[in-house]
Amino acid sequence: MPVSVRVAVRRSGSPGLRGRRSVRRTLNRVVHVSRYRIHAVSKMCGVSSATLRAWERRYGVPSPARTASAYRLYSEEDVAVIKKMRDYVNGGVAAAEAARMVLETAAPHATAHTNGGDAFAGASERIVEAAIRFDPDGLDAEVNRALSLGPAVTIFERALGPALERIGDLWHEGKITVAQEHLASQVLGSTLQHLLRLAQPGESGRRVLLAGFADEDHVLGLFGIGLRFCSWGFRSVVLGPRTPPAAIARAVESLTPDLVALSVSIPPPPSNARELIDAYADACRDAAWIVGGAAAAALRPFIEARGGLVASGEISEIRAQVESALLARRRRKDTN
Repeated sequence: MPVSVRVAVRRSGSPGLRGRRSVRRTLNRVVHVSRYRIHAVSKMCGVSSATLRAWERRYGVPSPARTASAYRLYSEEDVAVIKKMRDYVNGGVAAAEAARMVLETAAPHATAHTNGGDAFAGASERIVEAAIRFDPDGLDAEVNRALSLGPAVTIFERALGPALERIGDLWHEGKITVAQEHLASQVLGSTLQHLLRLAQPGESGRRVLLAGFADEDHVLGLFGIGLRFCSWGFRSVVLGPRTPPAAIARAVESLTPDLVALSVSIPPPPSNARELIDAYADACRDAAWIVGGAAAAALRPFIEARGGLVASGEISEIRAQVESALLARRRRKDTN
């Protein structure tokens, strides 16, 4: 049986003329919103409760409401999403791919229910608020809700990425603690890894390695960049932060990527900047390579002198740079 949620709406009427007395009317309208507990949904959909919990935890499919006691309450829309997911999986589609398909088809519907507001900005704000409250369960719930808003790359660029940036700013300003910042980074980091797995294209034949410079500590942005490359048809392999040239060389030798994307937010000391760039250029071998991040512009002369690209401008411009470099690379290989 569904749980009925009663919503009373009070309306005040205008004054009447009868006996010149003001007559105030109160109308109570009761709206019944169907909400189902997990065991009822399990029977309705033919999916075990354990599987429902796993889909929610791993993929954010669906993201049911919760009672004050933290019990899940599934709406009719949630049930429809589960049935779609079930049908895909029963038809032989991998669960991760099925979740991606379900979330993408649900995106227009989710956006239509924002009453003209920016659903992504709202999700970002709620994630930040949960981090400020130091509320792990609330943070998980808000991140899971954000996953229903659209394609993975859009979720990152318009919701999760801005939330991470704001949380980082709050920490630098001393308004939240290291523990709060670390909690948010852990939750969002694990979510971004899942999103990247979901977003990987099929065997397209194009691969990009993503890594941070040798002194680069930030890693979460690499997952976001990886999502963007996935949307361009690349399989993204994230090596992580603090990746020295020798490690890049080994990865390039083993994986033969088409492109290497490096991130640098703090410029290296001027005394060894050129030497470091030369080492990365040599490590990339014949793969195209691009450097982004806050400090990339300062290294532009060294990067471009070795045939590398500096990520700047609009996304469309960066993509054009990348495609042009890959075309030149293919032509060089064809002539050799």
